[in-house]
Amino acid sequence: MDETVELIVLENDKTISVTSKFYGHQEELQDRDQEFLSLAVEEVYIGVNRGHGGPFGAVAVLNNEIVVQCHNMVLEYSDPTAHVEITVVCEPCKKLGRIELSDCDMYVSCEPCPMCLGAIHLARFKRLVYGAQAEAAIAIGFDDFIADAIRTTQYQKINLEIKRGDFDHATIAFLSSQLEAITRYRNARPYGS
Repeated sequence: MDETVELIVLENDKTISVTSKFYGHQEELQDRDQEFLSLAVEEVYIGVNRGHGGPFGAVAVLNNEIVVQCHNMVLEYSDPTAHVEITVVCEPCKKLGRIELSDCDMYVSCEPCPMCLGAIHLARFKRLVYGAQAEAAIAIGFDDFIADAIRTTQYQKINLEIKRGDFDHATIAFLSSQLEAITRYRNARPYGS
């Protein structure tokens, strides 16, 4: 049985898709992606309800086991760099005692900003699966340079499998969490939106 896996760049949104000649591999990967992306979305609600920061959650996975699961901590730490992806880079490195995570996958509720994508790249994650596109974050007041910056420069230069999860609930959860928390978040931010 041929277990060859090939990567294909999709021109429409510059994401990368994984295809396999191994029967059932695609469905198994899709189910796993949905499971871990759902956990990242759960972190969105935890972080927003605790007032820790913006509506972003993530999970780092090694061999189908969660290494770390967390949410944005910008407000809790009064640190504009405390994005969830930064924590999901730092904590597994500490926990595993190494700076390279090339055998790990990251699942994040929303497409990462350029800073976070840079950190993900430096840690050498194997895969990045995100839920909502950057435009969802832009729609509720986050910086609008993000989508163009990451898609036109960084996506094309890094050796990382990047995939948008095909799960509508990630985008819905992201946006619905905003409706209940954006006022609280903006009032707590020490700087403009």
